[in-house]
Amino acid sequence: MAQHPYVRQSISPEALGQSEVFLDFQERLSRVAPIERPVLILGERGTGKELAASRLHFLSQRWQSPLVTLNCASLAPTLVETELFGHEKGAFTGAAHRRTGRFEAAHKGTLFLDEIGTVPMEVQEKILRVVEYGVFERVGGSLPMEVDVRIISATNADLPALVHQDRFKEDLLDRLSFEVLFVPPLRERKGDIPLLARHFAVRMAYELGDDDIPEFTAQAMEGLENYPWHGNVRELKNVVERAVYRARGRVIHEIVFDPFVSPYGETPHKKGLPPAELSTSSNGPCDPGATPRGGESLIAARQSLEVAMLRNALEATHYNQKKAADQLGITYDQLRGLYRRHKGQLSLPRQQ
Repeated sequence: MAQHPYVRQSISPEALGQSEVFLDFQERLSRVAPIERPVLILGERGTGKELAASRLHFLSQRWQSPLVTLNCASLAPTLVETELFGHEKGAFTGAAHRRTGRFEAAHKGTLFLDEIGTVPMEVQEKILRVVEYGVFERVGGSLPMEVDVRIISATNADLPALVHQDRFKEDLLDRLSFEVLFVPPLRERKGDIPLLARHFAVRMAYELGDDDIPEFTAQAMEGLENYPWHGNVRELKNVVERAVYRARGRVIHEIVFDPFVSPYGETPHKKGLPPAELSTSSNGPCDPGATPRGGESLIAARQSLEVAMLRNALEATHYNQKKAADQLGITYDQLRGLYRRHKGQLSLPRQQ
């Protein structure tokens, strides 16, 4: 029998970590996995929410049944309902055949709804009915369909805030959150960065057909450990793979965190702030007037310099970011990137 196109038989089994916060998260996940109740996974982008949902499924009693996924944000709001519940022939223009939805495909198994906060209110009502009664109708149909599905949902949105804004049904949030798991961001898993970096490096070397195991210099690894990783594990993977690909030899000396910095520098009339790229290369830009604190690494010194110059420029221009960018000799987009990176250290009023 052919596998349904919605069904995921497996997701990458990667779940690497040895830090206390990572192991605590895995322990909480393992405890709730066998419980036949909905689970809500919260976490920043790139933390591995889909991977956590996969582990919940394969550690449950439903592990031999389908795991069906839907990224609700990837569809237009008008299409979410038909994707979830299917439709009958003739339900709307172009509906030439009956179509099975994700709930039917996940019968006896697990349905993972990623970005659940983007689901339209009218569709939330139908999801609530399935959670409570296990019954729904296809779009354009009137025949009740019974399904046995465990729902796992995920988001990086503030769902209680959406409830207060009348953008998410409070009853549905109550039903979906039997347990709420917070996936730890990479900045809380500092001890896992070397392990993850070496893992991604070895895989990339294998993909490139290189039998040598890549190694990071102490300076390169220090750069990885000190970087804020706003994109979390996904960003780390991308940065490490790029470093392996660009390395000339087995030893990795340089880590480029921002690939969008031009190698040709700014235009001649623009001077001021060093490029937004943070690099462990000794050939990177620096300000000859800067005096790093005793014992401060090159990476930390550059970060301190960026914060100081960014704060001064914003204060001098009364927090007009476009004028501040001109004063620093960078583009507005580069300034916005720096602002996002260092916002926690700036303590500046929100840009109007």
